Amino acid sequence: MSLMVSISGIRGIVGSSLTPEVIVKYSSAFAEYCGRGTVVIGRDGRITGKPVTHIVSSTLISMGCNVIALGICPTPTVQIATERTRATGGISVTASHNPIIWNGLKFVDSSGLFLNAKQNKEFWNLADRGDRTYALWDKMGSHTADDTFIDRHIQSILDLPYINPRALIRREFKVVADCVNAAGGVIVPKLLRKLGCHVVEMNCDVSGIFAHAPEPVPENLTALCRRVKAEKADLGIAVDPDADRLVLIDETGHPFGEEYTIASVVRFVLEKESQLSGRKRSLRRPQVVVNLSTTRAVEDIAKQFGGETHRTAVGEINVAQKMKEVGALVGGEGSGGVILPSVHLGRDAAVGIALVIQQLAEFGGSLSALKRTLPQYSIIKGKIDVGRIDPDQALQRMKDRHARRGRINTTDGLRIDFPDSWVHLRKSNTEPIVRIIAEAPTKQEADQLAVRFTREIRNSR
Repeated sequence: MSLMVSISGIRGIVGSSLTPEVIVKYSSAFAEYCGRGTVVIGRDGRITGKPVTHIVSSTLISMGCNVIALGICPTPTVQIATERTRATGGISVTASHNPIIWNGLKFVDSSGLFLNAKQNKEFWNLADRGDRTYALWDKMGSHTADDTFIDRHIQSILDLPYINPRALIRREFKVVADCVNAAGGVIVPKLLRKLGCHVVEMNCDVSGIFAHAPEPVPENLTALCRRVKAEKADLGIAVDPDADRLVLIDETGHPFGEEYTIASVVRFVLEKESQLSGRKRSLRRPQVVVNLSTTRAVEDIAKQFGGETHRTAVGEINVAQKMKEVGALVGGEGSGGVILPSVHLGRDAAVGIALVIQQLAEFGGSLSALKRTLPQYSIIKGKIDVGRIDPDQALQRMKDRHARRGRINTTDGLRIDFPDSWVHLRKSNTEPIVRIIAEAPTKQEADQLAVRFTREIRNSR
């Protein structure tokens, strides 16, 4: 498979599409893009991370950049460190939830946000231009190791006005944490213990040898589900290799639902902020931002607190930029990506963990009971093999056909909102497929909606 270059950075199979030459190409271009200033680097712990990071670091130094090396840490920690050290940029060496044979680079702007579409275009042009000028021997950059940022990341979470560690210590939740032997293996258990939890560590050795397929979806978390039941734990927690996505397992050993991670956090934050704004007598409506593929439960919750929900194209940077623009209190993506600007504008599993634990303590009941208090929807996610059908033409025909039947949004593919359900269709940039997400009040209705649109797409010649 060829190298994947997207708004999420670059990813490839190590030794095949992701070679030393490719790493040097993009690292040197990023050094030039950053004006050869200070660059923060960190890695997600996978077994190829060390050699890839060495190449990145050496290339940056050879370009005249000073490097601050964080070692194994979550991508959000890299983002926080980039912002707080006032570095000119950051690089997280990670392939996110991709299998172990993959690795990649995520590029961070000086603000701590990922590069947006415009910035990426400029960066890619630099990379493709080549013809790099390296620093002379006496103008090379320096290398500084700094392993303090995981603790600083944790402290920024504990300092949130919503978090009350003393109350949590009295509750003493029992939590099983599955960190897939990657970057979350340090920060997650440490944070949980700071929150007064009894932690059962599962795949937290940071060896980079994934104990199961690394994407935190239900089919990959069966062992965690069993362990939660066996340990009689209050909940289970799973993160992806670079610890920016959070998935929860309830006390019965069943998935909480990654869409409900963001829904529960949004309700908790808006509830807390309504109490604060009530005292301050603020008249501003609370703002929430999620992507087009995220559950409608978020909108329902925002309305309960007089809030406004904005939807963006899929992709963390799209959500983060909109949050910055509208001054959102909270946001994220239905894949389990929680964004709380008061810590930083990026998906952060550690932030999500603390907010969920605090919410559960104040709720006083079980995680499964907490879920029942949220707006109830069923969401289906799948793929439609379009074969020789032109996906753009197929989506246009869907738009024309349903223009008068539902509310149309073409920001990212095609989303059609009906009175009590919706469907989102997006073409893949790498495969002859259309991704389909359908949500309705019941699973049967969501299944029927997905089947109906799958049939319509395949018959849209």
